[in-house]
Amino acid sequence: MKFVDEQYDLDQIDIQILTLLQEHCKMPLAKIGQQVGLSAPAVIERIKKLEESGVITGYAATLDARKLGCDITAFIGVLTATPRGISDVEAQIDSRPEVLECHHVTGGYTLLLKVRTANTTTLEELISHLRSIEGVARTETMVVLSTHTERQLVLTPEVPPTRRRTRRGVAKLMLQAESAS
Repeated sequence: MKFVDEQYDLDQIDIQILTLLQEHCKMPLAKIGQQVGLSAPAVIERIKKLEESGVITGYAATLDARKLGCDITAFIGVLTATPRGISDVEAQIDSRPEVLECHHVTGGYTLLLKVRTANTTTLEELISHLRSIEGVARTETMVVLSTHTERQLVLTPEVPPTRRRTRRGVAKLMLQAESAS
């Protein structure tokens, strides 16, 4: 069973950096710094912390699959015979480079795969392989005819602006604390 990791505490500058990196991960650090109001070394330090915490998991180029000979995109629903064998099935699915995504889902299937293949022949070969995996009870394939929207961006959370603690604000807090006691 997989569980969600703890959420990392982000401030507004972290959010801005993440947004800029998602839009163009090769943006020079000095330019990121200009846009968020930090020096390039400060940006590097923040990016390192985001990487070490696991918020940033990697960097990638977005490719046009069709120009690289992968003309078919499909979604394949996979129903496993028993819940205990899911991790074994996932491991075998993971070994196939045509599988771009594998999600454990609710509904009529156990797993939902997003795949890209060169043509219908290679798609058929992949489906045959999936059906031959021990523990796979059934598959259903939906071939994509066209794609209107496909994003890699993750929405970053809204972070309310931090309140500045001025001397007057701290004094007010101290007076409130004294009167409460």
